[in-house]
Amino acid sequence: MAPKIPRDRSDDYTREAAAARRRFAAEQAGASLEHVGSFSLDPASLPGNIEHFTGVAQVPIGLAGPLLVDGEHARGEFYVPLATTEGTLVASYNRGMKLLHAAGGVRVTVVEDHMQRAPAFLCEDARQARALSEWLGERFADVAAAAEATSSVASLVEIERYIAGRFLYCRFDYRTGDAAGQNMTGKSTRAACEWIVRENPCGVREYQLEAQLASDKKHSHINTLMTRGKRVVAEAEIPDALLREHLNTSAEALLRQRRISHLGARLSLTTNNGSHSANGLTAMFIATGQDVANIAESHAALVFAEPGADGAYRYSITLTSLIIATHGGGTGLATQRECLELLGCTGPGSAVKLAEIMAATVLCGELSLGAAIAADEWVDAHDRHGRNR
Repeated sequence: MAPKIPRDRSDDYTREAAAARRRFAAEQAGASLEHVGSFSLDPASLPGNIEHFTGVAQVPIGLAGPLLVDGEHARGEFYVPLATTEGTLVASYNRGMKLLHAAGGVRVTVVEDHMQRAPAFLCEDARQARALSEWLGERFADVAAAAEATSSVASLVEIERYIAGRFLYCRFDYRTGDAAGQNMTGKSTRAACEWIVRENPCGVREYQLEAQLASDKKHSHINTLMTRGKRVVAEAEIPDALLREHLNTSAEALLRQRRISHLGARLSLTTNNGSHSANGLTAMFIATGQDVANIAESHAALVFAEPGADGAYRYSITLTSLIIATHGGGTGLATQRECLELLGCTGPGSAVKLAEIMAATVLCGELSLGAAIAADEWVDAHDRHGRNR
């Protein structure tokens, strides 16, 4: 029988319990976990965030900025923490922020905000599915009351309904405040489904709580269209002279690069016709305590570029499914909280502010990398900043 990982049944979140697991790992694998065991956080703060706590993974954090944001919730200058092991990433985003600061900043707008849980109701045939769909439309207020009874925060705003075969697939769309809301919406939707199968006159008595139409932790085209999390648009117009001064390129060259890249993205059928939104987002996710698996959805983006006034370069990026939080999950842990405080993103209403800062950061990184490709500086930059051996 394989040896079991040590656990303290009375209190498993202590330095002693973590040390016992590091000794166990060393005995089993012959590996030293000296640096894994060096941490300043209190293990007692970790219940609900991790099991079998053994130590920490230390990821370097670099600062980029100042980032100048013209948002509806985030306004002014911000110094952005980026947790990464990829050389050139912080330098590239910092370069884009310098350019956009000189151009007057990044204008950001949150245009939609909701989180889903997507159950399927198991009907006898398509006619019963249609009848249930129509009944749900008529009884939305009652369904919402059942769902919202489980939470002081969750607010059901819509039930999308799609029939396939004899099944009625639904997307329950919620506002979730400053929480990302996946667990919250799961609990609320379960209560709603129990009410539906108990009260509906159509005879439907079975459901599956999650039937993949929310595409949790996976990107999908429905989320590009309908949004999951926050839909955020970041925009900027950069004079040609600033592009030449800061990025060694021109508006004309960037427009050409963007047209070619857009066609390549279409050829590959990617969910993102930009360059690398996952880079900046992942670095900010790690620094601020987000669920990093949500990058699978959050990185999706729609980029558009066009000529601006007087030969300027007008650029926008739409993040269709940005799933972030400033409350709950890992956002309350010690280092992650410090990074949120650095951005001024704590307290009620701060999640939309963080979304605006993230979208503005992404736009800066897109411009910097696009310019590096257009000016043929990409390889040289990685040779200078991205090699450590």
